[in-house]
Amino acid sequence: MDQAIILAAGEGQRLRPLTVFRPKVMLSIGNKPILQYVLEAVAANGIRNVLVVVGYRKEQVQDYFGSGEAFGIDIKYIEQKQQLGTAHALKQAESHAGDRFLVISGDNIIRPSTIASLLNANSHTILVRPQENVSKYGVVLVRKGIVTGIIEKPPQDGSNLVNTGIYAFTKDVFAFIGDEVDLPAVLMRMVNDGTAIRSCETADTWLDVVYPWDMLKLNALVLNADAGSIGGHVEHGAIVKGPVSIGQGSIIRSGCYLVGPAAVGKNCEIGPHVCILPSTSVGDNVVLSAFSSLKNSIVGNNVQLGPFSHLEDSIVAGGSRFAGHFTAHSDEAMVYVENEPHRIAMGTVVGEHSHFGPNIAVSPGIVIGNRCHVEGMKLLHANIPDGCKVV
Repeated sequence: MDQAIILAAGEGQRLRPLTVFRPKVMLSIGNKPILQYVLEAVAANGIRNVLVVVGYRKEQVQDYFGSGEAFGIDIKYIEQKQQLGTAHALKQAESHAGDRFLVISGDNIIRPSTIASLLNANSHTILVRPQENVSKYGVVLVRKGIVTGIIEKPPQDGSNLVNTGIYAFTKDVFAFIGDEVDLPAVLMRMVNDGTAIRSCETADTWLDVVYPWDMLKLNALVLNADAGSIGGHVEHGAIVKGPVSIGQGSIIRSGCYLVGPAAVGKNCEIGPHVCILPSTSVGDNVVLSAFSSLKNSIVGNNVQLGPFSHLEDSIVAGGSRFAGHFTAHSDEAMVYVENEPHRIAMGTVVGEHSHFGPNIAVSPGIVIGNRCHVEGMKLLHANIPDGCKVV
């Protein structure tokens, strides 16, 4: 197998406001875009010929990954102008596809070992993985290693094997796409036609991001697998415990207390007397001012967090500014995504380039949109849409 087709055109609407200005594949987990984990897995398996199908906010993918040379691969970009589905996305790559190739969703975190078992597949093969809760996935029915059916989001368990969205195909697959827009429907068309699709089971890393709080779970798992490294400067009097990564040009000032697993990006200024607790990732060019604390949170690039602020189980997108004494404690709350209720424990989600005055407290589960402006001395207990001003 010497070619991979990566499907990276979608938006990820259930992750809004985080995907309003960036595609789902470019959301950061462990200080790396989700798509980077996929491309690194492909490169580690010796595949250099990579087709990336882009669409929504495609320039961000192209600007970040470029030709792929920095990642040890050769990338050719193909545009899906309308994001109709995975089969439609694959069809856009037909004229560039080889005789055999992998198809991989660009919005799941995988490891090199996840796809290694597919490299020698000579026929159509689907990678499946056992899951305890299959209600969010396509369940794959298998008999003696051959796929007999796929049921999307089943009401009851008929199998614990779910479709990972990772396949080995020959070029014959394009003859079955026709007017279908989603790959599971294409697979069922192949099964009904009598074409054998083999099942390949994996227990390796395959992490799916559906809702914002999934990002926190995945961030913790990714950080926990990192041994940590110190590339910046840690002043005397700062304490760093466990696996913590600190990027080049960053400074950890005296009195800070960092406990891994955690990551701090490049050119950050942390402290003095800042506390970063486990499962927290801080992006590049971030300022965390004195006596602030973060726990199990994701902070994007170019964020400034004022003194005496606290984030817990929270996500802050890039470019946001907080004047100080900003508090987002975590507790169980009812959060609605596309009118679906979810009872979860979390702090807050803040979109890009929002600005906050001093002394603001946010109730658990509140979502604040992009480019909002909130004046000081406020208690926020309702969601704030994009572009709103709270006075």
